[in-house]
Amino acid sequence: MTKVVVQNGNVDLALKKFKAKVARSGVPSELKKRKCYEKPGVKRRNEKKENIKNSRRRNHGK
Repeated sequence: MTKVVVQNGNVDLALKKFKAKVARSGVPSELKKRKCYEKPGVKRRNEKKENIKNSRRRNHGK
């Protein structure tokens, strides 16, 4: 359970921190993945594409 303390009545800052913590925990991406069934072959293909994209992004700056 993600918790954020509101300090000095600043709800906007607390909401921003909460959203960042939830995003870092991976809940939205997990929800997106589980929304519908993906066949194993399609899953592998998408993972391969994602890995290629990430490796290009990592190597681009060097």
